[in-house]
Amino acid sequence: MRGMKIDFVSDVACPWCAVGLNALERALTQLAGDPQFTETVDIEFQPFELNPAMPPEGEDTVQHLSRKYGIDAAQIRRNQEALRQRGAAVGFTFGERKRIHNTLDAHRLLMWAGEVGPSGSQRRLKHALLGAYFTQGQNPGDTEVLVAAAGQAGLDANAARALLGGPRYRAEVREREQYWQGLGIHSVPAVIINSRHLISGGQPPEVFAAALRQIAAEAAAATAPQD
Repeated sequence: MRGMKIDFVSDVACPWCAVGLNALERALTQLAGDPQFTETVDIEFQPFELNPAMPPEGEDTVQHLSRKYGIDAAQIRRNQEALRQRGAAVGFTFGERKRIHNTLDAHRLLMWAGEVGPSGSQRRLKHALLGAYFTQGQNPGDTEVLVAAAGQAGLDANAARALLGGPRYRAEVREREQYWQGLGIHSVPAVIINSRHLISGGQPPEVFAAALRQIAAEAAAATAPQD
């Protein structure tokens, strides 16, 4: 049985990252029943900030998206409805999101969870943060929201609060962001398989499943004994 490493480069404030993660997980569930796919899969969440200069108070969603993309409120509503439908198709619920927020502390917490938390805790925390922001409309830069998400993910809430009260992982998050940007990652989600193969965007589960199946088959062929 071979191992497959997936680096999921994303932001907590990226709606297509929520769609992409749920679609990827559905693809992995499908592949679990495929006798030809025998990989053990490890997902590691990598930081990417869509709005690294966003102030702590955040910004009105409509104003921010209108300025950033040059679209009006009607187009924003249509886009949000399309996202709700895509989210529902993969089991993710989009609620009302009134403000865009800074996500540096969320990435610090995710990095901490990946380093010190038990197996699966980083993934559970990612889901908790995406749900807090996109489903419940909470601020992912607020300490109380982050501590609650840590507890929901099975992490030590007091340790999470202590971490957020200091500077730990700020430099490390920015270094990782620069690393991925240096490799050409400028939009998310970016799903990198075994440090070699890139799948961009919030693809449907079938697309993820087909790509992972092909990558696994190619890896098996490369390591098969030659006659």
